[in-house]
Amino acid sequence: MAERAAGTPGSPSFLRLWQGFLTARVMVALALLVLLVLGNAVGQASQPGQPLLLACAAAYFLAAVLLRIFGAGAPPPPQPGLHWLPSIGVDVLLIGVLQALQPSGAMNFTPLFGLPLLLASVLGTLTLALGTAAGATLMLLAWAMWPGAGDGATQYLQAALTGTGYFLVAYLAHQLAARLTSEQRVAHLSQVDARTQRAVSALVMQHVDDGVLVLDSAGTVRLANPAALLLLEQEAAAGVPFTLSVRGAWAPVLHLVRETFALQVPQTLDVNIAHEGQSPMALRVRCWPTHTRAAAREADDEPLCVMFLHDLREMQARLRTEKLAAMGRMSAAVAHEIRNPLAAISQAGQLLDEDLTDPGHRRLTALVRQNVERLVRITEDVLDIARVQQVSDRPPAAAVPLDTAVRQIWLDWQAHDPARRRATLALNAPRMSVVFDAEHLRRVLTNLLDNALRYMGPHDDSLCLSTRITPAGRAGLQVWSDGAPLDKSVERHLFEPFFSSESRSSGLGLYICRELCQRHGASIGYQRGTRRLARGEVPGNAFSVLFRSAGPADAAAPFDTMQP
Repeated sequence: MAERAAGTPGSPSFLRLWQGFLTARVMVALALLVLLVLGNAVGQASQPGQPLLLACAAAYFLAAVLLRIFGAGAPPPPQPGLHWLPSIGVDVLLIGVLQALQPSGAMNFTPLFGLPLLLASVLGTLTLALGTAAGATLMLLAWAMWPGAGDGATQYLQAALTGTGYFLVAYLAHQLAARLTSEQRVAHLSQVDARTQRAVSALVMQHVDDGVLVLDSAGTVRLANPAALLLLEQEAAAGVPFTLSVRGAWAPVLHLVRETFALQVPQTLDVNIAHEGQSPMALRVRCWPTHTRAAAREADDEPLCVMFLHDLREMQARLRTEKLAAMGRMSAAVAHEIRNPLAAISQAGQLLDEDLTDPGHRRLTALVRQNVERLVRITEDVLDIARVQQVSDRPPAAAVPLDTAVRQIWLDWQAHDPARRRATLALNAPRMSVVFDAEHLRRVLTNLLDNALRYMGPHDDSLCLSTRITPAGRAGLQVWSDGAPLDKSVERHLFEPFFSSESRSSGLGLYICRELCQRHGASIGYQRGTRRLARGEVPGNAFSVLFRSAGPADAAAPFDTMQP
């Protein structure tokens, strides 16, 4: 059997055991030398062979110290070989010499064979251990044959019994060391698996969209992912653990946790969480116990439960997305079929216009042509949004003077309701032109103004429309209003299609704005920030668009960030 008992020579456990045995050899050699010196001091110097015993003990101590100094960092391979001579070979040889030199009836050195025997059994193979036991037994038999050793039969019998004990000790010590090594290897693999599972679980929890909580029976949150902290309105920097309040908005959830522990079965609950100053948040809460109380007692573990928090608004939005996506595909098909009749109407109008001479009739054909062109643009936009991709086959947009276009769009938008549509206009990019389709710019800005109008306050400066030039030379516009802050769950999905905080909204407005901006190389974003007004520092919501500028500014880096 060539099984290794203490792992590979390069393993930390093998190295520690090797160094421990070397230290033990030094201590045994030192104790042996001290005992012989003390014996010599109390009157045994006249005994024959005493100086030679001291010399052997001193040599043994010197050999042990040298091996401890120079061989501690390079343990030998477990297999039998000459590399074990400086340790096991020296021990067996010198202990045998000491036993042979000691006078009859004096000190017995045979127990010292236990040190090399354990060294071979623990750090070597079974073959090395049994070979060491055989060497020690041969030494005992040789000493029994030594002249003057006493009664030969008694000495032979004692050597046989001691040798048998050495073989048994070598075998059992090796088996025990091998078993401990195997258990250590299994424990190490289990630790590696546990660390891997912990890392994978942490990674999954960090990136899963649903909130995940791990709670104990008292409602203390032991572990929470960022989505759960966001729903709980708990700052991630505060960390865990923290306890759900009995009287707060999360009291129904705490009651569900206690019910889960009491019944030891999974529980599900739909609950509305109402935070102060915010609209209620509908959640579906699912709670599972990690194991039963009996299993927890057997495993000596604390019973825990895992809770999943699903935002019902997001679930409903996904369902609406699937339904509206089907409607979008149908709309795209309808729009595709409308293009052919529109082309025929346009061509017929042009032919008719060539034969008409009456100014009134020509005005009618011009009106038909204008509306046909408008319908063509609308169908193309529907097809573009249905494909959810940028259009590459359209001619590049012309450069549009930003301040001039924004002012005209603002005047047209305000003219529909001058009494209500009041705002502060600040145009700070008078010489900047941007690469953007004029009609698409109108749609983007009108959409942002409509959203701001819906949530702005009653003051004259509750809505601010401004343009600016960034330090990198890019032009941008911003629509700011003093509305209430957005829920974190809404902000995360602000520009996704079909997601809206209002049940009657299709959730396409900001998505279309983002698509149109990306189509022209622009970017759009949301920030919550303050603005200095005549009435002081006022917090509000800002939607900023950063354009791809025409002319020299067009060479600006594409990764410039929007400034609030």
